[in-house]
Amino acid sequence: MQQQCNETLEELLVTRGHEAVIVWSLTFHDLACIIAAGSTLLAVVITLYHIWTHALNYSHPLEQRFIIRILFLVPIYAVSSFLQVQWVHYGTYFKIVSDCYEAFAIASFFALLCSYVAPDLHGQKAWFREMRPVKPWAFPISLFAKCCCGQRGPCRTPSGFGWFNVIWTGIYNYCFIRVVMTISAVVAHFFHRFCEVSLSAAFAHLWYLIINGLAANVAIFCLAQFCVQLSKTLKEHNIFIKTVAIKLVVFLPFFQFLAISIATSTFLHPTRVIDFPDLKIGIPALLQCVEMACFSVLNLWAFPYTPYVAEAPETLYPSPDPNRSFPERVNERQPPKGGFLGLRAIWDAVNVWDVVKDFGRGARLMFCGARHERRKARLESVNYDSIDLTTLPGSKGRAAEHETLPRGPQGAALKHQGSASDMGRLVDDAQANPQTNLYRGFPSPPGRRPSTVDEHFIKQS
Repeated sequence: MQQQCNETLEELLVTRGHEAVIVWSLTFHDLACIIAAGSTLLAVVITLYHIWTHALNYSHPLEQRFIIRILFLVPIYAVSSFLQVQWVHYGTYFKIVSDCYEAFAIASFFALLCSYVAPDLHGQKAWFREMRPVKPWAFPISLFAKCCCGQRGPCRTPSGFGWFNVIWTGIYNYCFIRVVMTISAVVAHFFHRFCEVSLSAAFAHLWYLIINGLAANVAIFCLAQFCVQLSKTLKEHNIFIKTVAIKLVVFLPFFQFLAISIATSTFLHPTRVIDFPDLKIGIPALLQCVEMACFSVLNLWAFPYTPYVAEAPETLYPSPDPNRSFPERVNERQPPKGGFLGLRAIWDAVNVWDVVKDFGRGARLMFCGARHERRKARLESVNYDSIDLTTLPGSKGRAAEHETLPRGPQGAALKHQGSASDMGRLVDDAQANPQTNLYRGFPSPPGRRPSTVDEHFIKQS
């Protein structure tokens, strides 16, 4: 027999009684709607202005695209909360859909921090491959490591590149899981199988909370570990206030909703002034509207547009290891590319195809393992000057031919004869000791495919 949802509680959740008038013939629900509307309007106006300033000064798309996505979290939450206050019947739909954007905001913040260390994925992988030292996992993974063979067990602290892959997978998988669970919850609620007032395993609400909770905790843990690791490296970007801003937006509404749910289930009961729908849904949504107005002001300091104006000083990408010397790389800005009124920048931010590709990379790492990435890392770190070409297959004949060729002024073999002046200029301009990598561990030129020489060298090493 199919278990039925408690229709009495469901009806109580959305049925409004006869509330007492508080002031000016307004009930508590009327006042809540007015306050929520004003707070939402303030949050939306401030955030849209903030986004517009970034769009007009869109000189660093690789960073500002993620900033704009993070800023969109405040108006989405504010509008959703106002709709929950106004239309309680559809509050579940509004909350489920708006909470889905939380995953994209977390992924965008992670991508923003990655863009602070290198401009693209190729450079980021090279940077984390050289990152030293790698801090141990925080609690509770550190506790599991002590119980599971220490640094030889599954909870060991990996190398910089492996550590980066673990963080990447944990964060971007949350985006996929959240979208799938949102669609599932909306469908289940439409067919009356969600039952928000029940925690029975026969309904989707319990599984929605469990799966989303596990994925969210993994993503938040990975993001916190990432921020702890790079807190000193990215100190000039003020990542502390950025982290505080995004965590307040994500976590404060969750904990206050949890606290009010516990209170309404134990000692807080409806009265003539506040009925059950406003107590269960209206008050948490009203508080969230007011908080979003405050957070929109906080974001002005957390994610300013001033570092991207034309007069702003240039910055350098950080070094992965403070104890080693690496070439300095300038974090270059471009002329503003936001288009007319910044519309092109807005479109660049709302186009989430890059998130889909990043999730695909995380899924490949999770299901196919990191063997392919480790092989690419070895190929990119090859020191080609140490390769003995005479040991390559089929190279003996070419080596003998090389020895019999005439020599130029610097000892270079001249295989093709030409005019003395042309050949002299070629030899004079030649590089005495050519190298493919500036220093070991950083990437080879983009687009270069591994050759037979690469494979042979890796086998020898």
